[in-house]
Amino acid sequence: MTNQKRFENWQYPEIEEGKLTKYNWVVQNKDGLELGFATDIGAFSYINAKYGVTVEDEVQIGSHCSIYSVSTIDNKQGKVTLKKNCKIGSHSTILPGVTIGKNSIIGAHSLVTDDIPDDVVAFGVPAKVIREINE
Repeated sequence: MTNQKRFENWQYPEIEEGKLTKYNWVVQNKDGLELGFATDIGAFSYINAKYGVTVEDEVQIGSHCSIYSVSTIDNKQGKVTLKKNCKIGSHSTILPGVTIGKNSIIGAHSLVTDDIPDDVVAFGVPAKVIREINE
């Protein structure tokens, strides 16, 4: 199934501060969230957009993911950017100030502490680039 068919009737979800969407994911500091077209965010994912989170077009985020633009544990903060068509595996965590590159794939259960370039597969704790995507 192509993304075009999959998202043929896609509409921007209604997002209320700190409340589950109809797809069962939640955003805190929703004014800092920029959500692109044809995005797919899995159930029970959490986004804290206090310092900005941009999710570009056609990004897929698995279930139970956490995306933080602020960390109260180590006082880090910074905008998180998920570039077009990247995919974040289930149960992954993205920390403040991180950019995930266009078309890149983050494996499930990864902890992303640093930027990930375009067109790569990365996974682990912390996430490391494993290989390039050559399509």
